[in-house]
Amino acid sequence: MSNPNERNMAIIQEFQANAGKIGGLFAGKSLLLLHTIGAKSGQSRVIPVACIRDSNRLVIIASKGGGPTNPDWYYNILANPLVSVETGTEQFQARASIEVEPERTRLYKQMVAMMPGFAEYQLKTTRVIPVVILTPVN
Repeated sequence: MSNPNERNMAIIQEFQANAGKIGGLFAGKSLLLLHTIGAKSGQSRVIPVACIRDSNRLVIIASKGGGPTNPDWYYNILANPLVSVETGTEQFQARASIEVEPERTRLYKQMVAMMPGFAEYQLKTTRVIPVVILTPVN
């Protein structure tokens, strides 16, 4: 499964079939499914994303594996910041916002502590990788 879309679909299916638990690279890690509305298409999109908790908020990183550009989902949340989130068996709406310094760096370091590969992603790119906060809405 070298195609990222196929890999993501397999992760999504495993996540939903096993109450948010998956194996492989993400075994034992915090993962969520982020549901966005396409910035250009207006269509519903879903992507698995590593996350950490910060109080009542969830934190995700727009790393794209250290690529030179932000992932598509990042542009979706800029255009439509109201998203849906799946964590385990829970699903809720959240408002996405982009964190600024010094909190951005603090939260990025927390993600690196959980998944050290995120340190490598920052080294691979000249862009500042965005840290996104997902705050639940009632």
